Amino acid sequence: MLPALSVVVERIASDAMSGDLVQNLSLTLYRSLAGFLIAAIAGVALGIGMVRSRVLRWFFDPIISIGFPMPKIAFLPIVGLWLGYYDASKISMVVLDAIFPIVTATIAGAQAVERELVWSARNMGASERRILWEIVFPAALPQILTGLQVALPIALIVCIVAEMTMGGIGLGGSMLTASRFADSPGVFAGIVEIAVAGLALVKGMSVVRRRLLLWHQEALAPATM
Repeated sequence: MLPALSVVVERIASDAMSGDLVQNLSLTLYRSLAGFLIAAIAGVALGIGMVRSRVLRWFFDPIISIGFPMPKIAFLPIVGLWLGYYDASKISMVVLDAIFPIVTATIAGAQAVERELVWSARNMGASERRILWEIVFPAALPQILTGLQVALPIALIVCIVAEMTMGGIGLGGSMLTASRFADSPGVFAGIVEIAVAGLALVKGMSVVRRRLLLWHQEALAPATM
């Protein structure tokens, strides 16, 4: 049941030549990244809104506190009943899981902004929108990007689990089909493909972080081994 590495590599090459790898990988990445982008936009907006508005903080803080440690994958059967077993339900599960670390990181970053900077900007006549975009958001950006870096692998993991549970086309679905037919090389090929896709996403996010924080002190710090 444990195939040789050469057999796994041959299976990956065969899937690539037949087009199955491209189809499964593209659908999994589409669902993962679509859910991640929705979670990123909504999470950053909600996090900053909770810092700036006492009403939003009062309403959403208990939800975040209860929902963050809760295994959101438990909602998968309910989401499947409501939205079906296609892209909408899988993307929704990604959003539900990925949004929590983004919200908490945004809140932490926005709360850490020096109050003297905000007060000085207000005294100089800056509007609340200008304070938000020119002071609060840039100062909180490193922490926000940390939340995004945490959420991105979660998005891929949840998408794979949803595909393995619901079936259909995708890396998770292909592994589920292979396991049902005792296709050990197919299962291990899926594991390798997921690992490579995850590594590429993590490295890509690191590059984005370095590009966006060229002005920050962490980019100016000397590299260490």
